[in-house]
Amino acid sequence: MTNNDNNPPPPQPQLLIHRTHMPESDPHHHHQPQHSNIPGPTNTKPQNFLSKSSSTPIRYLFQKQRLLFVLIGIAIATLFFNTVPVSLPPPLLSSTTTALFHHHSNIPDSTLPPRRVLYESTTTTLREGFGFPFVSEYRAEAETESVSVGGKVPLSLPRKPLRIVVTGGAGFVGSHLVDRLIARGDSVIVVDNFFTGRKDNLVHHFGNPRFELIRHDVVEPILLEVDQIYHLACPASPVHYKFNPVKTIKTNVVGTLNMLGLAKRVGARFLLTSTSEVYGDPLEHPQAESYWGNVNPIGVRSCYDEGKRTAETLSMDYHRGLGIEVRIARIFNTYGPRMCIDDGRVVSNFVAQALRKEPLTVYGDGKQTRSFQYVSDLVEGLIRLMEGDHVGPFNLGNPGEFTMLELAQVVQETIDPNAKIEFRPNTEDDPHKRRPDISRAKKLLGWEPTVSLRKGLPMMVSDFRQRIFGDEKDMDSGSAISS
Repeated sequence: MTNNDNNPPPPQPQLLIHRTHMPESDPHHHHQPQHSNIPGPTNTKPQNFLSKSSSTPIRYLFQKQRLLFVLIGIAIATLFFNTVPVSLPPPLLSSTTTALFHHHSNIPDSTLPPRRVLYESTTTTLREGFGFPFVSEYRAEAETESVSVGGKVPLSLPRKPLRIVVTGGAGFVGSHLVDRLIARGDSVIVVDNFFTGRKDNLVHHFGNPRFELIRHDVVEPILLEVDQIYHLACPASPVHYKFNPVKTIKTNVVGTLNMLGLAKRVGARFLLTSTSEVYGDPLEHPQAESYWGNVNPIGVRSCYDEGKRTAETLSMDYHRGLGIEVRIARIFNTYGPRMCIDDGRVVSNFVAQALRKEPLTVYGDGKQTRSFQYVSDLVEGLIRLMEGDHVGPFNLGNPGEFTMLELAQVVQETIDPNAKIEFRPNTEDDPHKRRPDISRAKKLLGWEPTVSLRKGLPMMVSDFRQRIFGDEKDMDSGSAISS
């Protein structure tokens, strides 16, 4: 056959690669599609692009020397953290620690993070290992420092109004406390069952959008959203707490439990108004907060005395066991406007009797001593205690001491010099001496009473005169109309 240049060249042999088909039942293999008619040169050996013989040295290091790179990274990180200064986060920097840090380091103030304002009580506990060799030396001092603000803000910022509940807020002390809280811009919820409280004490707040009044007995639970709880609910005069002793102790125990439960649920700060009666008939004079008292647990006054002692116990147990922020105030004899006229307490008794031209009733020989503080001083102490950093208990009272005869003489001088004094047998379990030691309140709260008895008594007399003779005039006008 003659060669013809126009004839096509003979076909090149094609390589058919056959991949073994694995059974479908094998879960570790997947079926790969078969490829045929693959052009190009045949090469049955797979190409290894990272083989030692064909790769560069850098690729070889990445492939075979990974451990070396891990060690280099650890060395770089160690060098960085040992050379760059480390500062603690703001919540851990107390005033003591910051001062020590400045003393032992050369880092300027501008590099330190600012302290933040906390809204819960926290205790700063420093341990070794933060990179400060001097921390362990001052650890005991730093552990005792606590940061607690209870709504405090820096002076340059406006104060945020709080939502506050006052149990017993329609009573004598409670109504004056409500006045102060409303005046400073807070929203106040008063909870009262009106056993001794009166709506007249709060009528001037009716219509204020920041004031609410709820008729409720604290023996029953109540659900509210508040920031602070002032727990004042309990009859405080012998006439009232002896009227129903079981109810009195239930108010002190069950009522306090309910309010502590509310504080736990909403994270509110809780203040308990306890009493100087926890000291009973004291064997220590004057009475300091460290004195445990001399109380008759089965006497006619024990429903109030032991009830308040139990309320203090509950408050401290909630504080220690559940971390509730609590404050405890032990209130001594208080007087002022809005007191119940016939509640059996000595100041209100003497004032009402003198205004009505009745003999001043002195029980016993009149040598028993009491200390009398004006209600505005007490309210100031309660607010300072609530806003402060200390749990207490704190004595809140006037250390000025008067016998009952001396008090009667002051009332005579203020109202009626011709008022007579009448002696009667003393009541059961009546304390012989009562005077507070307020040195702790002076030191930690910066509080002490400022209104003397001779200055405060005329203001109370003016209120009593208007209420007694105003009521009598109303009764006379009513009887004239009916006739």
